[in-house]
Amino acid sequence: MNEDKIKVFNGLHDQYQHLGLPTDQIDVNTDFTIFNLKDTITNLPFECPVHRLNFFVFAFIKSGTGIYTIDEQHFEMQPGTVYFTNPGHFRSYEWKGIEEVFLITLGESFLKENVHRDIFEEFPFLLTETFPARILTPEVFAELESIYLQIAKEYSNRSPYRTRIIGNLFVVLLLKIKELFWLDYNPIYEGNRSSHIVKNFKRQLEKHYRELSEGKVDRVLRIQDYAEAQSLHPNYLNSVIKTKTGKPVGIWISEKTITEAKSLLQHSSMSIKEIAFRLGFSELAHFSNYFKKHTGSSPATYRKTAF
Repeated sequence: MNEDKIKVFNGLHDQYQHLGLPTDQIDVNTDFTIFNLKDTITNLPFECPVHRLNFFVFAFIKSGTGIYTIDEQHFEMQPGTVYFTNPGHFRSYEWKGIEEVFLITLGESFLKENVHRDIFEEFPFLLTETFPARILTPEVFAELESIYLQIAKEYSNRSPYRTRIIGNLFVVLLLKIKELFWLDYNPIYEGNRSSHIVKNFKRQLEKHYRELSEGKVDRVLRIQDYAEAQSLHPNYLNSVIKTKTGKPVGIWISEKTITEAKSLLQHSSMSIKEIAFRLGFSELAHFSNYFKKHTGSSPATYRKTAF
């Protein structure tokens, strides 16, 4: 597998455009989509080559067949299947039949802004390395179906409370998934050594930036800090993270910084200067340049347009 040639998609709209699939089911103004896949993929069988996604995918297969591959692990899709993937995996799939398959995609920013700010504390299984497809009985599948169909209904509405309603319904869906699959989830027992390293790094990253945004710490951790926390050499940590997720540690740190900056600009009354210092920038100009480089917008402009 030549990783340099693998396409990386930051959103479902970009992926479907690249694959020549219709995008009319995707609302580009939100970081959340839900639709019946049969309305998008009409020519079967359909095969998608290996790629990486920088967003979460939840699939609910009431009636459909196919195969999906995550990091070279193959799983069968059949009626009653539920699965999800998180950002960073090598991913490919082949659909042989689609009658009723609902797909939910969303980004981390949607989760944090509309579901739960400490989303990975509440639902740590979202960081799991691989989630094998689970086959449910019709009765159990119907419990999840009633929730995601309600989400789909709200998604098609234009209520001013649409996003908040979807966010709250998605919490119910996550709680149900947690109850069914992850009630006794313990990441220590999952996967191999490199999987543990990735999950520990993600948790430390999440915890550190939450403490930064809350003002509990005033220094941004460097790769050396994350490596020392796991008694690893920085080069080895970076190698594992890049191999397993497709992104080096530095990119994870910069993306997390931007995510937290956006959240604080949208949901706090702190001045932009205070936010800059809170996120470890000694100079406001440095923060403004950094933010604009990664988003195309200045912090002040983003704050105005976010409301």
